[in-house]
Amino acid sequence: MTERTALETIDEYIASFPEHTRALLEEIRAIVRETVPDAVETISYQMPTFDLGGKHLVHFAGYDRHIGFYPIPTGMEAFKEELSAYKTGKGSVQFPLDRPLPLDLIRRIVEFRAEENRRQAEK
Repeated sequence: MTERTALETIDEYIASFPEHTRALLEEIRAIVRETVPDAVETISYQMPTFDLGGKHLVHFAGYDRHIGFYPIPTGMEAFKEELSAYKTGKGSVQFPLDRPLPLDLIRRIVEFRAEENRRQAEK
């Protein structure tokens, strides 16, 4: 497996994982791209990140047993009840590799975060 600290693009990051994990990471990437086409792809904190209005929108990452999704703490708080089915932290949720991704929930979180970033940019 590639040393992820040296990766500079989301393509490189995703390519460093086994096929099943790659497919899940690509699903999340596609949802963000479709939902917020003007978001900018980058690597931050050594993981795929989308920025909007000069601020982080969401991060996501692959692990041995789960996909980590990081919608910044506000995205977690706003969807706390729906995310309660998953292992969570202050600003993160773990989607197990052996279960389907909650694609509609991810999309709604991304929409929420995009609206939040846009409101902050207007200030």
